[in-house]
Amino acid sequence: MSRIISRVLALVLAMAGAVYGVSAQEAVFSGLARLDASASTITDSRDGVEVTLSLSQGVPYRVYTLDAPPRLVLDFQEVDWQGISAGTLIAGARVKGLRLGQIRPGWSRMVADLDAPYPLERAGLEIDPLSARAALRVTLGQADGERFAATAGTPDLPGWDLPDANEALAAAPVRVPGEGPLVVVLDPGHGGIDPGAQEGELTEKALMLQFAQELRDELLRAGGFDVVLTRERDEFVSLERRVALAHWAGADVFLSLHADALSGAQARGLSVYTLSESASDKASAALAERHNRADMLAGVDLSGKDDVVADVLMDLARIETQPRTENLAQALIDSFAAHDLPLLSRPMRQAGFSVLKAPDIPSVLIELGFLSSPRDLARLRDEEGRARIATALRAALTAWRDADAARAGLVRQ
Repeated sequence: MSRIISRVLALVLAMAGAVYGVSAQEAVFSGLARLDASASTITDSRDGVEVTLSLSQGVPYRVYTLDAPPRLVLDFQEVDWQGISAGTLIAGARVKGLRLGQIRPGWSRMVADLDAPYPLERAGLEIDPLSARAALRVTLGQADGERFAATAGTPDLPGWDLPDANEALAAAPVRVPGEGPLVVVLDPGHGGIDPGAQEGELTEKALMLQFAQELRDELLRAGGFDVVLTRERDEFVSLERRVALAHWAGADVFLSLHADALSGAQARGLSVYTLSESASDKASAALAERHNRADMLAGVDLSGKDDVVADVLMDLARIETQPRTENLAQALIDSFAAHDLPLLSRPMRQAGFSVLKAPDIPSVLIELGFLSSPRDLARLRDEEGRARIATALRAALTAWRDADAARAGLVRQ
């Protein structure tokens, strides 16, 4: 089996149409494919892993593996995962975990965590010509680290590449502080296959998207702001793409919005994080580690991305951006306090968040509270509570913009 075949085995429905004597147009199915959990399973084989997924209809798909840690990734256009969980599919011991969700508009993803490097052997989709139901079968072979590493990686298929960060940076307009509207990029944390923190049926990804949209409205009503969101719907956006989108927008400010949950902890209140090689405390380090794992958990290829934060920190040593970022963080904290919003103990914190890696854009991560705190949760659920936070953020950005422009004028003179 060639390296290309072993890396990705994909079926396009137009090909299936040719097999069954119908045109490509006739072979296109409407609606989402549904997974029949009773006829689907992920189990151990004699040497590796067998995956059988029963679908209500055939859909285009791709299958590949990723290393460090070993994962199996299946992308579909598109499958409804409603009512499906890891417990309903995993029947063996070699798959340690499973995540299901939307990866981008029109595409769904399944990521299986493997306990060893089982190389991809075969993948095939069979479509019943009478019922149009489909069965996808994937076989992973005997554990072989060397072979797995040699064949793992994201397949090079059109339409799946991330934006080029260098091109985005080159395209970003040159701006003078204080001139024109302040371009604010709001980054609602998580999305799609990555729900973030959860409290009952409430997910961090949904709450942060709602708040980002409300904050955008608040800023636009005030005037003097242009606002861009890194996602407008429930979709997964990689950390790298979030930063690239900020460059494309010519952002003056990048705000990543989150509301975490801490098991068994009493933490409550808002806090602001800036990027630092060494975290300000153990809790911040653990929080950054969880956030930075989002790409890995969603099946993003992380090969060649080691020590990203360390490299970025050298760029962040630029004389101008780092103090502007610190001033932004302080303006946010001062405004939260002025609007009687509760603050976390030591609300100004630092950690190695990869999403804050843009060296030329003042970037902060804001924890709007903790879903694990009843008081914070009530505030974030309440429309008036969220409006207070949005008002405080708007006031902080206004104050920072004016002070930043004044400082820039002194530097130019």
